Amino acid sequence: MTFGFAPSSGASFSTPASAASTNRLLEPAEWAAAGIPLLRNPREVVSGLHTRHRPKATTAVVAVLDPEERLLASASFIRRPVPADGWMFRNALLSQLRRVIPHDLRRRTPVRTAVLLYCREGDARWTEEDGAWMWGLRDACTLHGLRCGAYITLTRDGWQVLGEGRGGRRPNVDSTPEPFATADAPPSSPRTGGAVSEVLRRAAAR
Repeated sequence: MTFGFAPSSGASFSTPASAASTNRLLEPAEWAAAGIPLLRNPREVVSGLHTRHRPKATTAVVAVLDPEERLLASASFIRRPVPADGWMFRNALLSQLRRVIPHDLRRRTPVRTAVLLYCREGDARWTEEDGAWMWGLRDACTLHGLRCGAYITLTRDGWQVLGEGRGGRRPNVDSTPEPFATADAPPSSPRTGGAVSEVLRRAAAR
């Protein structure tokens, strides 16, 4: 079951004052050493999210994938004009994840993976802002019982999976979203899964 949220300025970036004074970020070497699982088909994931959310600069798209790399849920929101801080980004991502999919904290080993697509100005080279998003994604995944997946940037030059060296020219920030037929086509029948689907299934069985 796929959810999508239009970019919203209502995402929470609140964080304790003591935490706000110290930025949290991951350097590229730390990210590479973290054992982030590789996407089998990153372009398909990027194109699917680009088609669903039509992101522009400063838009973040967080998505949850199942073990077969199918999209289970996604949400997008606008990054507020505040200093790059991993604590703030973690809070914003965790807030979105809680809205679109139940946590997996009861599982001994995470089976679902969260990935982050962030659209920004500039080129594909790593920035401190990217490092803060990486830290925020990793921490949000831990708190929601998910595996931390790829961090992908989308710029005018194209998309890039940071830490992997994989990327492409399309889609990019300025490109027109591909039709679902050539990107990530929606299933012909609704998928089931999660608490909401279980409630609907029981209601239909009565």
